[in-house]
Amino acid sequence: MTDQSAVEVALAEAHRREWALVVAATVRVVRDLDLAEECVQEAYAAALRTWTRDGIPANPAAWLTTAARRRGIDAIRRDQTFRAKLPLLVEPVEAVEDAAVNHLVDGDGAVRDERLRLVFLCCHPALGQEAQVALTLRLVCGVATPDIARAFLVSETTMAARLTRAKKKIAGSRIPFRIPRSSELPDRLQAVLGVVHLLFTTGHTAPSGPALVRSDLVDTAMRLARILRDLMPDEPEVSGLLALLVANNARRGTRVDGEGRLLRLKEQDRSLWDRPAITEAHLLVMEALPDRRAGRYVLQAAIACQHAEAPTSATTDWPQILGLYNALLALWPSPVVALNRAVALAEVAGPAAALSEVEALDRAGQLDGYHYLLAVRADLLRRLGRTADAVNAYQQAQELTENEAERRFLEDQIATLSGRRPASPTGTAP
Repeated sequence: MTDQSAVEVALAEAHRREWALVVAATVRVVRDLDLAEECVQEAYAAALRTWTRDGIPANPAAWLTTAARRRGIDAIRRDQTFRAKLPLLVEPVEAVEDAAVNHLVDGDGAVRDERLRLVFLCCHPALGQEAQVALTLRLVCGVATPDIARAFLVSETTMAARLTRAKKKIAGSRIPFRIPRSSELPDRLQAVLGVVHLLFTTGHTAPSGPALVRSDLVDTAMRLARILRDLMPDEPEVSGLLALLVANNARRGTRVDGEGRLLRLKEQDRSLWDRPAITEAHLLVMEALPDRRAGRYVLQAAIACQHAEAPTSATTDWPQILGLYNALLALWPSPVVALNRAVALAEVAGPAAALSEVEALDRAGQLDGYHYLLAVRADLLRRLGRTADAVNAYQQAQELTENEAERRFLEDQIATLSGRRPASPTGTAP
């Protein structure tokens, strides 16, 4: 017998790192994404019992893949009308097995990475782009439905319903899913970029949990972005996305202090930022920016580079950043972009001008329940000397925050404004 807590830790690690690969291997056998997910879930459930009894296997991913594929084969054998009832999601088994022998390269060598192949497969143009991104994040990347909901600024119930509708459309419309060839990649590129970006964002600042960063998601997104650029080096938005991720990831190690407390950008030790990575991001942006096809990822990367390249917080070129946000908002009129622009506006025109725009966003209602809006509003109120209003806004933001590092940060702001000493991570005064 193996201690169950050790098994649970091993399973959690396998889920973070191997979920997509196990799903991909199962899809090749069952040829249906929904059924593959069900089989993989059953395999993980079975692992908890079996590993507790027999011990944790040397290769958990291989064990899970074998268990999931066996369940898939059993399901197919029980239902001889499977091919007629459900859409084929990948090539015939024989073709897929040949591809596996050839290192998972499809007919024209379009996508070599297994996880990226599955991302492209799920981003089928027959589905709406939001459905493509959400479904891929859930099934391929293993992001929890509540975290996907937060990324899309909707409720968990709403997102669960959208995922269900997307799956039903796949099953009911007999959408012929298969690994796309090179000529088909551009039609799926925007959704794929959206998946990689949201995967990174979800890891860069985890929507929930004890730690600010989920390194497994960040590392996966970084790897996918690099492979994607190797695959499509002439696409400016691909270079822009990689630059954005590289620039932001360059300061990963400085975003919290030794006790896990969140540090604002101006508080981070810039001498510890990854300068070669920042240089790489800058060169990518300079390469992509002149291209007339440059879009929102290139502009976001340019903003990230402005922050990363500033020697100090005081020397940040805020007018330049505000100009980039103006261009980004014109290209991509997102309320989140408008909120970020307000932060830059505060540095250029003062907190009063920014607060006016933040309150207009609040009245519009598109960011209801978005704790960052309340946190930005609180900071602006603090800077204007409206302490009681700032405390109230921080408290509202805290109530909506499910990441413990962010929650502690907001608690510290409330304590400071209230004349109390911030609590230590253990709950006692430092």
